[in-house]
Amino acid sequence: MKSVVTVIKEQWNSIYLIGRLSLYEVKAANNNNYLGMLWEVINPLIQISIYWFVFGFGIRQQEPVGSIPYLPWMLSGIILWFFINPAILEATKSIYKKIKMISKMSFPLSVIPSYVIVGKFYAHLVLAGIIFIALQFLGYPVSVYIIQIPYFIFATFVLLMAVALITSTLATIVRDVQMIVQAVMRMMLYLTPFLWSPDLLPEWIQRSMMANPFYYLVEGYRASLLGTSWYFIENLQYSFYFWSLTLFLLLVGSILHIKFRNHFVDYL
Repeated sequence: MKSVVTVIKEQWNSIYLIGRLSLYEVKAANNNNYLGMLWEVINPLIQISIYWFVFGFGIRQQEPVGSIPYLPWMLSGIILWFFINPAILEATKSIYKKIKMISKMSFPLSVIPSYVIVGKFYAHLVLAGIIFIALQFLGYPVSVYIIQIPYFIFATFVLLMAVALITSTLATIVRDVQMIVQAVMRMMLYLTPFLWSPDLLPEWIQRSMMANPFYYLVEGYRASLLGTSWYFIENLQYSFYFWSLTLFLLLVGSILHIKFRNHFVDYL
């Protein structure tokens, strides 16, 4: 528990630093492109168009998901994927990519994955704004359920930080972890209801899929944007499971990070 407190204090004491470094990270990543940071939004929009064509037209033939047309159903969930996927992949390799630069500085290493995650959040906000406007024209105007969004954004941040502490620590020690994380994230695109609904599957498979914490987040986003339910209240047991798992991962990640961070340079 002491490790968790240490990590949280480092995040709190470095909020301004995280904000500055995250902006620099985004600008540096797109510095050589003519359109600059616009590519952070253009790329997801191109992929969304392909997913809509393949799954909406090709596979489902525009069949709705329950009572919701496929396009708004997909849009309200897929925006989360374009946040968590690059955030986890980049945060995983963030420490060993930058450890040489900051090894001689008085710098809390737990902040490195944090500012990478925040950097990916900027594009998520812009993409979410575009999709939010699109949903107004697709027949899903803003509703009172939208006030759940800050809760699910916070839940996403905590989960990403917990996972990033684990993966960034292990990837610094063993480089192969980065490849494992990439493979797992490819599977998560299809094992989480971003592009298809598991409603037609046997109930035991549906329940097994709900063990994936991303399932909770994407369904929460959908309930908020489409105005269908108070998801975290109507699924209290699932909310309890999500936070139990997330806090456990945060505990494990904090312990690993604190234990090995003074030796990260030795593994380079």
